[in-house]
Amino acid sequence: MDTRLLLFHSSRGLSGAGAYLLWSSGPAYLIYSSSVAAGAQSGIEECKYQFAWDRWNCPERALQLSTHSSLRSANRETAFVHAISSAGVMYTLTRNCSLGDFDNCGCDDSRNGQRGGHGWLWGGCSDNVGFGEAISKQFVDALETGQDARAAMNLHNNEAGRKAVKGTMQKTCKCHGVSGSCTTQTCWLQLPEFREVGNYLKEKYHRALKVDLLRGAGNSAASRGAIAETFNSISRKELVHLEDSPDYCLENRTLGLPGTEGRECLKKGKNLNKWEKRSCKRLCGECGLAVEERKAEMVSSCNCKFHWCCAVKCEQCRKTVTKYFCVKKGSQRGRNESAAIRRKNLRLRKKH
Repeated sequence: MDTRLLLFHSSRGLSGAGAYLLWSSGPAYLIYSSSVAAGAQSGIEECKYQFAWDRWNCPERALQLSTHSSLRSANRETAFVHAISSAGVMYTLTRNCSLGDFDNCGCDDSRNGQRGGHGWLWGGCSDNVGFGEAISKQFVDALETGQDARAAMNLHNNEAGRKAVKGTMQKTCKCHGVSGSCTTQTCWLQLPEFREVGNYLKEKYHRALKVDLLRGAGNSAASRGAIAETFNSISRKELVHLEDSPDYCLENRTLGLPGTEGRECLKKGKNLNKWEKRSCKRLCGECGLAVEERKAEMVSSCNCKFHWCCAVKCEQCRKTVTKYFCVKKGSQRGRNESAAIRRKNLRLRKKH
């Protein structure tokens, strides 16, 4: 039986890591494929959220998990794509197991009744991460058919993604005792919000380790042994990469990089996270670009009222908002002067 995994684009619009991972024969595809596809898609969405205000912003071109894609590099961004995709698949399989979507999976009660620590015992219904880990590994890791350094890197980062799910599990407890006292506690493990997994892996991305291998390391037995020894010496919780990242400030059509010119950034606003606060500096200033302020008018429905019977009527409200974009320093001045001239000409026409 041929049980190779294939990656292909779905007609429903999923792409890259969010494309279906298909078991080419056997029942596993029928049972798990929708969860695998949804998990990979959640990985894409989390990648785009985590890098929304970075120079590299998780473009579709970077989301191919197939090692045969000539567009893929072995840099830290590729490491993150593999880790978050693997984590998304494992997370979704585990969650759907807990929801009762699979007949062959239920709570992880393997430790129930055992003492977990002072004053508490394992019990309840822990999310079955062991199941999610095993099935996701069968699907995602089978994409790596090579035995070279790049395949070893991808497998390592796949595992780091699965470790991230396990490492962010949250302990929940219930008290037991007379009259509401908490003499003992029963505790179990639950999945966190997937955003917590994304945040965890984003920190790992910033601390990713570069692996230096001898040039020409290929598929000989000696090379494979050296590669395996090198990667086995690195913690499976860490992201690894083989190449430095390119300069994402600049457009590079060969690599499919758009550069940061024209990108929007944030300067003001409530509850901005640290990445949003730094966005104009990182996308514009540090890339030799200026920040241009642009006014835009937004139209939205407002003051909606229900009229008997049976309609809702709304007014159209207009609001001027300020947005900021990265532009070449010379072009910013030219646009500002052109806008000033247009305003002056408008005032002159009104006088006459």
